[in-house]
Amino acid sequence: MAEYEACILGLRLAIDMNIQELLVIKDTDLLVHQVLGEWATKNTKILSYLQCVQELIKRFTKIEFKHVPRIHNEFVNALATLSFMIQHPDKNFINPIPIGIHKQPAYCAYIEEEIDGNLWFHDIKKYLEK
Repeated sequence: MAEYEACILGLRLAIDMNIQELLVIKDTDLLVHQVLGEWATKNTKILSYLQCVQELIKRFTKIEFKHVPRIHNEFVNALATLSFMIQHPDKNFINPIPIGIHKQPAYCAYIEEEIDGNLWFHDIKKYLEK
């Protein structure tokens, strides 16, 4: 259900931005195959999500769904981890997260260990909460 929620939010955002052609990359094989009609679902909780996605799809002139295994998409892993840590008072609002692309990768092995006793993501979480 969480994957469908994320997909629906992304589709609605693309519609609001008047995007006509869209490539949706998901790491959930099940969602992609269900949306494409290749796999069926009998789960009544999922059916309403699937129907919503199928209705939203009709608003695009061209849309393609592609499955990329999560192991090959570290960026999605990082965002998924952060999304579980943040609770916004207004459940329908998502704060934008500015993302920069660097020419060289950052290696976590070069980060000094924090002595303050907080977990590695403490500062990131506080920044995102603000």
